[in-house]
Amino acid sequence: MRRIIKKVAVLGSGTMGSQIACHFANIGLKVLLLDIVPEELTDEEKEKGLSLDDKKVRNRLADDNLQKTLKIDPSPIYEQSFADQISTGNFEDDLEKLSDCDWILEAVVENLDIKRKLFSNVENYRTAGSLISTNTSGIPIESIIKERSDDFQKHFCGTHFFNPPRYLELLEIVPSDKTKKEVTDFIAHYGDVYLGKTTVICKDTPAFIGNRIGVYAIMLTLELMEKLDLSIEQIDELTGKAVGRPKTATFRTADLVGVDILADVAQGLYERLEDDEERDVFKVPQFINKMIDNGWIGDKVNQGFYKKEKKNGSTNLYTLQPDKLEYRDKEDPDYLLVEEQKNQDSLKDQFESFEEGRASETNFFKKIYLQVTGSDNDKAVRFFKEFYYRFFAYCSKRLPEISDEIYKVDEAIKSGFGWEAGPFEIWDMLGLKETTKKMKEAGHPPAEWIDVMIDKGVSSFYKTEDGQKKYYDFKNEEYKTEPWSENLIFLDNYRDEHTVWKNKDANIIHIGDGVLVTEFTSKKNTINVAVIEAINKAIDLAEQNEDYKALVIGNEDEDFSMGADISMIGKYALIQNKSKIEKALKQFQDLMLRIRYSSVPVIVAPRGKTLGGGLEICLYADRVQAAAETYMGLVEVGVGLIPAGGGTTAMARRATIEMIDESPDTPRIQQYLMNISKAEVAKSPEQAFSFGYLRRNIDKLSMNKKRLLTDAKRLSLDLAENYTPSVKKPNVKALGKNALSFFITGIANMHFGNYMTDYDREIVEKLAYVMVGGELSGKQMISENYMMKLEREAFTELATNLKTLERMKSMLLKGKPKRN
Repeated sequence: MRRIIKKVAVLGSGTMGSQIACHFANIGLKVLLLDIVPEELTDEEKEKGLSLDDKKVRNRLADDNLQKTLKIDPSPIYEQSFADQISTGNFEDDLEKLSDCDWILEAVVENLDIKRKLFSNVENYRTAGSLISTNTSGIPIESIIKERSDDFQKHFCGTHFFNPPRYLELLEIVPSDKTKKEVTDFIAHYGDVYLGKTTVICKDTPAFIGNRIGVYAIMLTLELMEKLDLSIEQIDELTGKAVGRPKTATFRTADLVGVDILADVAQGLYERLEDDEERDVFKVPQFINKMIDNGWIGDKVNQGFYKKEKKNGSTNLYTLQPDKLEYRDKEDPDYLLVEEQKNQDSLKDQFESFEEGRASETNFFKKIYLQVTGSDNDKAVRFFKEFYYRFFAYCSKRLPEISDEIYKVDEAIKSGFGWEAGPFEIWDMLGLKETTKKMKEAGHPPAEWIDVMIDKGVSSFYKTEDGQKKYYDFKNEEYKTEPWSENLIFLDNYRDEHTVWKNKDANIIHIGDGVLVTEFTSKKNTINVAVIEAINKAIDLAEQNEDYKALVIGNEDEDFSMGADISMIGKYALIQNKSKIEKALKQFQDLMLRIRYSSVPVIVAPRGKTLGGGLEICLYADRVQAAAETYMGLVEVGVGLIPAGGGTTAMARRATIEMIDESPDTPRIQQYLMNISKAEVAKSPEQAFSFGYLRRNIDKLSMNKKRLLTDAKRLSLDLAENYTPSVKKPNVKALGKNALSFFITGIANMHFGNYMTDYDREIVEKLAYVMVGGELSGKQMISENYMMKLEREAFTELATNLKTLERMKSMLLKGKPKRN
């Protein structure tokens, strides 16, 4: 179906509507954002002598809501200037503008009568054949389109974005019986490729898939909290990173989304699910209703399950006691079982050890301490088992009611609620047959189709064949390839059979067509000796073996890399072994040059946090294929260092290419110096381009991170066809002493203005010294090797300074930089 989307209308400028409008603007579309006309003037409007007929007043709701949305942190828009793509209006004056919109998306309040009335008016102006959809989270689609025209119904469906729409990946598409298949297919494809979403086509059932299963999980957690007498902090400890969920866990997530919204969805499900065997789970507890009556609805008011209060310049946290409806000081529950999850090699190991209640015998003294102080690991295991056994049973019984395919349930929970694995994937990790037996013994039997499946000798919901992940189709009793992923590359599907080399912290995997992938497996994907060895080995294989032609450096973790392993540098710095530090740096710098001058194309595919050494690898690649949500920065100043894995040199080289005026106050290098000195992290693709971390018209973006490695492979093969290696030559324009004097003056001004500490100033002056080429008397072209030598010298001097050691210690022990 050939269809081009140039302009989108969003009807309703509330929390979701404005953020959806921003995300369409992120991808370059023109957006029309409309809302109702205010019924009365504000005091400010009265003072200005305005009337209800003034256009500014009539557009006030859309204007004000958009401006509020643009102030949200994290931002829903890539760059504030992108908001220029959004024009505002109202439902009375501007509906005629819908005639040139390719897609009209409604996001007004969840009220059927309001939606139907609005669509009745919309139909008078909409152009036949244009797409139209609703962002409803649960109102039946058929009831919304009743009495609409045939063309309207054929081009209408539900498009349920999850909040916040820029960051949460799930887009549920809910067609009616009247929706044309090509419309559903087009929106699914468009949402996937252009909006970066995991698009799941759902049945028109209450709350569809994501909220039906996800809200059940939250409400079941609430029930078990009361049953097992667990605190809010304990629940968040047991339902966060330890089981592959976001660190916001259960209650911090509820505060973020809104306690009122959670209660509204749960109550709606309770009212509509008369035949659901677990209906009572959705009944909203009385204490939550009282919270809503009190206005304690979460982060919007800094008070929900947790309460934030600012006193004397610091933020104090308090936790709700549900039985008393009072707040107390926030506590830090200390489960040895949860602590042990940090030592597991995989999510599968985490789940297995949690179910078995395994706690390391080697951590003897801590184990005794926790036993004496009353840490209740037995209760944690009871919670784990009852939650997951009931959760698995509930999910199995919802099929085929909410979906005919198990993978849709898993994808909805992963993409909509941020879990690393969905219910059927977790069930597989714990063992299908063994877990089903335990579920029955605990009184939580699954659906009958599970028994049929096991009786046929099927041992898992998923399996991998020929690089493809396949799911069990319980209706046809056979495995099928997930259709949305059929042509995509996922390393989990290749790792077992196609790993050609590995060491303790990295794998080299052949993903077909002569393309190798090097993935890091070190903690936080930090770059250490083993990772450097692996990248060098991958380049060796690609250069020396005719079966290989290109290399991609990437992984499928949340974050690409948190940078170099500073613990190694810290160890040498502590004993003042400068030669060891310089040797380690030289090894890293040599790798950067190896990447840059390789005889085969090297593509880096970052996603999430790409910091320090992780970004330096990107700066030396032939091309970067970055996920749209990649956050890049050279952040070494935070630990008292400068970028010395070639990062300072690379930014100076990029500034050389971009210099227009030779006077020292105008080159791009000044901006790059400031970005590094402030440890600036690009929070959007546009910022990454403007900071020089990505190159316009050279480096590429993947809106959907699930397509990242596939796109990187395609790019590497395109380059490999006629690849010409880079030529080594002096390619950095050093500005010399005059520029250094200019920069030193600027740094001094920032120091006197209290923007820098004394030690910040010392670090940044060394950074400036390196970026201008050191002691050179004037401008001249120098080699990367010359500048990298300056990097090493400055880095080594800083690394052995006591103040840098204090900064590194703070980062290693507390996970945050120290200003000294």
